[in-house]
Amino acid sequence: MAHPLIYELNARCWLQNLSASHGNRITLGTVPEEELDRWQSLGVTHLWLMGVWTTGPRSRATALASPALRRTFDETLPRWKSEQVGGSPFAIGEYKVPRKLGGENGLQKFRRQLHTRGLKLLLDFVPNHLGLDHPWVVERPDLFVQSAFAVDETFSLSNADGLIRWVAHGKDPNFPAWIDTMQLDYRLAETQQAMVEVLKSVACRCDGVRCDMAMLLLSDVFAQTWRKFRCTGSACRREFWEDAIQVVKRLQPEFVFLGEVYWDLEARLQSLGFDYTYDKRLYDCLVYRNHAEVQRHLLGVTPEFIARSAHFLENHDEPRVASILSLAEHRAAALLILGLPGLRLLHDGQLTGGLKKMPVQLDSGPVEPTQPEIETLYRQLLTALRATAVGRGRSELPRPRPAWPDNPTAQNFVIVQWQSEPDAFDVVVTNLAPYQSQCFVPLNVPDLARHNWQLNDLLGDETHHRFGDDLAGQGLYLDLPAHGARLFHFRPVV
Repeated sequence: MAHPLIYELNARCWLQNLSASHGNRITLGTVPEEELDRWQSLGVTHLWLMGVWTTGPRSRATALASPALRRTFDETLPRWKSEQVGGSPFAIGEYKVPRKLGGENGLQKFRRQLHTRGLKLLLDFVPNHLGLDHPWVVERPDLFVQSAFAVDETFSLSNADGLIRWVAHGKDPNFPAWIDTMQLDYRLAETQQAMVEVLKSVACRCDGVRCDMAMLLLSDVFAQTWRKFRCTGSACRREFWEDAIQVVKRLQPEFVFLGEVYWDLEARLQSLGFDYTYDKRLYDCLVYRNHAEVQRHLLGVTPEFIARSAHFLENHDEPRVASILSLAEHRAAALLILGLPGLRLLHDGQLTGGLKKMPVQLDSGPVEPTQPEIETLYRQLLTALRATAVGRGRSELPRPRPAWPDNPTAQNFVIVQWQSEPDAFDVVVTNLAPYQSQCFVPLNVPDLARHNWQLNDLLGDETHHRFGDDLAGQGLYLDLPAHGARLFHFRPVV
């Protein structure tokens, strides 16, 4: 089983920056070949084009009117202009590619270019809500959560007969509503059916979707969130995701569903058919430097859960990792998320050390200088990993043992063993602690004791030799410095 390596691009900003650097307008239909060659050379398997769908003037006006967003624009892009604000890509006005990005033909040409290189395309599916400009606000208003009278976080709609209804804005129950959106009512069979059709239309144009805030649609979560609003049509008690994913998979069996999921609901969404779900717990442990909890988390869940999780250090919702972690911390954390089974997610700008978190409402952003040491870090990691079984072979996370009594530092390690050939294997090793740590690691390799082994660190110049009997008995002894990161390739000594 190959584990995906996904590269997230902000479609609007990326094309804007490409156009500026090339001195002419570049759209999805005219992307230079060298751009695609670059992703292929990194070992990327999928491109996630975030923000490719049409937004509208009402949602854009909401962004421009927000004092908080305007302050964020000032911090990110001093002297920004109103024409650089396109509105949130998660307040979708229509699931169509706007002409300025290249339109539907441009998207399909871009997808064909990816396919010729063995790469695939992911797009956004935002199921919980639609933007204020979506045609359904006029054509199908009954599909939304609504009230007969004004309540908080609603807006008024009137029909041709003068009937006024109050439609709810989209919402995560833990935060204020997204006032540039309209909340779809998933208690209604009609809404579920309509959104399955939207999903099918999106799936025809790509190879997978990243599903925004996927857990909000779970029937019990939705019922609790909108319990104060009456359901105004025929109720549906089926889980949307189970039906919707099956419909698409019947048409496109290899189609990938990536879910943005929180609140410890990841395994439940996986059981409904998601191929991968966010592992936000791992992310939080890494960026908050809770190094012992990283190991407890990864060894406390099933191997299947890890293999169906999405591992990342940043994305469009999170701060830039280079603004949080030191270079040594960054290197160890990056090796860990790239060395785990499951979906590995990289974000545009992460590989060059970007520091500014980009508001998604902006169509263009600052061009930040490359940090050479971070660029080198990722080039070294990605090049070395391509020469191993990592992401391609059979994986296992062994439990480190104390190197001697009263030495608790074994808890600081995360070890991943990979094997795709009978006479070689690879071991990803990270010591996440800010101090030297030691442990023994049991290795599960067929015929381990029959050979003596040479270990080469593909990220450095270390070479070691170990007796097979010792490795099979006490395990592999490790002694790593603070934030140590090693990628050992094992081969028999002839």
